[in-house]
Amino acid sequence: MKICIIGSGYVGLVAAACFADFGNHIVCVDKDEKKIKKLKNGISPIYEPGLSELLQYNIGENRMVFTTSTKEGVENSDFIFIAVGTPTSEDGQADLSMVYNVAKDIGKYMNGYKVVIDKSTVPVGTAERVKEIIAKETKHEFDVVSNPEFLKEGAAIDDFMRPERIIVGSDSPKASEMMQELYSPFVLNGNPIYVMSVKSAELTKYACNAFLATKISFANEMANLCDVLGANYNDVRVGMGSDSRIGKKFLYAGIGYGGSCFPKDVRALIKTSQEYSSPIRILEMVENVNENQKLTLLKKIDSHYNGVSLSGKTFAVWGLAFKPGTDDMREAPSIPLLNELYNRGVKLQVYDPVATETSKEYFDGKVEYFEHYYDALKGAEAMLLLTEWKEFREPDFIRIKSLMTKQVIFDGRNQYKPSTMKMLGFHYYSIGIF
Repeated sequence: MKICIIGSGYVGLVAAACFADFGNHIVCVDKDEKKIKKLKNGISPIYEPGLSELLQYNIGENRMVFTTSTKEGVENSDFIFIAVGTPTSEDGQADLSMVYNVAKDIGKYMNGYKVVIDKSTVPVGTAERVKEIIAKETKHEFDVVSNPEFLKEGAAIDDFMRPERIIVGSDSPKASEMMQELYSPFVLNGNPIYVMSVKSAELTKYACNAFLATKISFANEMANLCDVLGANYNDVRVGMGSDSRIGKKFLYAGIGYGGSCFPKDVRALIKTSQEYSSPIRILEMVENVNENQKLTLLKKIDSHYNGVSLSGKTFAVWGLAFKPGTDDMREAPSIPLLNELYNRGVKLQVYDPVATETSKEYFDGKVEYFEHYYDALKGAEAMLLLTEWKEFREPDFIRIKSLMTKQVIFDGRNQYKPSTMKMLGFHYYSIGIF
């Protein structure tokens, strides 16, 4: 099938590579000339495990082309995916200006029937507006479909190739049938394609992310309570997770969620609910809890040093990205924490296996970067673990002790056993466990 994907960011590029791998012909459109030049050379502008290999293979098979021309993409495709950014505006709403600009261009260059798909996460009513914009520019028939993505950064290829479910929001039998045919190779294992109204599909994506964000914030609140009461959150988590009505996922305590989806989608859903006079008050608290949780290690640091100034102290930092498996720094908990420590005069020696370049937007000039995580420990009197990369799970603790001037670890991801750390002679601080 002939597919145009407008927007070569995280969602668009993963979708393009995966569709191409199933034999479809893909035209990727992006206005960023530098990004398109990289992609033509088989270089992925983002880090996602397996993506570079998939791109290079399908480019070699002549199934993917990259261009800055929306006209080229629209005229040579039957399916047109809109996968541009929808960042949060100052008032919390999703900024849809890029979506609407793309819609206008699609209408301008349309040369026959097309299925236009909103792949970007957009508020309820966006598809209606996209349809209106396109209709003003063309006399050709078309349909607008909502097809939200459910990709986890770090596992996006597998999520796209083997989806738990596919949501298609469509009011057109023709477009619905075409979408089911397009996705049929991805659901050979029997997982469902749910066809529903456009508005229902638009809301489903927000509902899913908002619920998961709520679950994470609840877990963090319980872990914080465990700290005060002397209960062990690991035991509480196991007890909760064994209840089939609750489930084990998204119950791990830490320093809060980040990334491109949860924070943005929670804010957008809050704003939508307020606009329609049906506020979701629980989500307002979820956002508040999460922002406070990002600084929970700072409270433990202040408690450990008992009022002593942090100025002049050296801290090592393991992990910067908002989660392992990605270089994404958007809304990462490391940002407010390290900026606050920098403002207090702490020297920060940091390491992340893939997020060095992307983190410079937030930390350049404020931290010293190291190419190996043990090197970042040299001369540090405390270590902060902020991202649970696999290589941090079983380090050489004897080596860690020899490199640090004092043996203090603030673990924002509960990676180690407190009893083991105590036996090894560390002052160890985690979240809700002992």
